Amino acid sequence: MVIAKARAVDGPNKSFRAAEIKRRELDNQDVLIEIKYAGICHSDIHTAHGEWGEVNYPLVPGHEIAGIVTDVGTEVTKYKVGDRVGVGCMVDSCGECENCVKGEEQYCLKGNIPTYAGVDKYGEPTQGGYSSHIVVTEDFVVRIPDNIELDAAAPLLCAGITTFSPLNHWGAGPGKKIAVVGLGGLGHMAVKIAHAMGAEVTVLSQSLKKKEDGLQFGASSYYATSDPETFEKLAGSFDLIINTVSAKIDLNAYLSLLNLDGTMVNVGAPADPLSLNVMTLIGHRRSFAGSLIGGIRETQEMLDFCAEHDIAPEIEVIAADQIDEAYERVLSSDVKYRFVIDNSTL
Repeated sequence: MVIAKARAVDGPNKSFRAAEIKRRELDNQDVLIEIKYAGICHSDIHTAHGEWGEVNYPLVPGHEIAGIVTDVGTEVTKYKVGDRVGVGCMVDSCGECENCVKGEEQYCLKGNIPTYAGVDKYGEPTQGGYSSHIVVTEDFVVRIPDNIELDAAAPLLCAGITTFSPLNHWGAGPGKKIAVVGLGGLGHMAVKIAHAMGAEVTVLSQSLKKKEDGLQFGASSYYATSDPETFEKLAGSFDLIINTVSAKIDLNAYLSLLNLDGTMVNVGAPADPLSLNVMTLIGHRRSFAGSLIGGIRETQEMLDFCAEHDIAPEIEVIAADQIDEAYERVLSSDVKYRFVIDNSTL
């Protein structure tokens, strides 16, 4: 058993504190990972603040994990000590249902086991990447290509796959017009990936203050949604819209930007319900969909794609004692574009 250093929170309005947590003894197919870096995702904040339902505190968040294998179980075949690896938003699933067999473990019919705020197959609460070590079954570990630095790799395990998966599923590529709503942690990755896939990318943001960044990341156009003329000018323009924001928006206004058979996909997960007028869909055979991360196979595909196309998130590396400040800055949109914790500072 490994005693891991961690940063934990004890309630919705509590600050993070130094803690120690126990990691289980290695089972035959388990991998022990020394975590070098952990990204801060908006989901961490929603969960730590108790906004998505009851939480079993104390909680150690973090599902953007990059590190080094330090030990393996007796039957592990995929990894060896010294390998550069990552762990994303889930650490297990039933492995037997229709969706798991298809490699879509994120949609496990029995429910996947989340990296934190869940309960593992041993009946113990799962704790995440704001810690020095983690034990994960080898089937839920991915390999980080050598040309991706570990600190930059961490956000790919959520922000990267969360945007890659819908772009991949709905066929982003040459000849496709894609709009990305929001240029934050998720949005900037969506722009980079869609551009690398060969699509024509437009950013829809509240203001133009990040326009220069958006164009640098690969967008060909950038519009302020605070300007009503934006929705008039762009009506019926896009094949696919990826909505990355975690706040309530006027769905009808954004859906009107889709062309015939266009699809808007929500990857941002606002705490409050959204509503829409079905006639906005019916009029042009439009679709409104959602997408949740990706399976392990697709996550590895995403990492390899990012390595091939030299794609990395824009990050700000922080020390563990800056987590509370980082949360506040995320909520005030004061980050370009992903905080990553240096776990050597735990």
